Amino acid sequence: MARETRSAGILGDLQRLSGTMDANKEELPQMEPFRLKLTGIATQAFEVAKQQAAHKVAKQESSKQLRKLLIEGNRIADVVRTAVKDHFGPREEKVAEFGVQPFRGRKAKPATDKPAPTPTPVPAHPPAPAGSAATVKSDQ
Repeated sequence: MARETRSAGILGDLQRLSGTMDANKEELPQMEPFRLKLTGIATQAFEVAKQQAAHKVAKQESSKQLRKLLIEGNRIADVVRTAVKDHFGPREEKVAEFGVQPFRGRKAKPATDKPAPTPTPVPAHPPAPAGSAATVKSDQ
């Protein structure tokens, strides 16, 4: 039989072995100290596993509550920042203390030293290739 490696599997194995030893304690009197010790360890392990599961549920609930509070806090913070911006004005540097970027105007685009290239004119009719009917003159 393969050995269990997961905590739940090991705990189940300990409980089965403890139950089997309890059922056969008359046949194995020399194993009584080990049976008692195994039963005590299995009981303690089961209790710790229950506590661990309770902590896991409590942690999940705490995480859900924290997420809810953070969302609510962000909403209130947005309202406060908007009210501060309205109270002091969007251009005042005082709003920076509250985490709001003051409006400082738009930056001018840098002037370029190169003049814009002038487009080359495109002829209305492209020149006809040499030897075509348009370039050959007839003798009449």
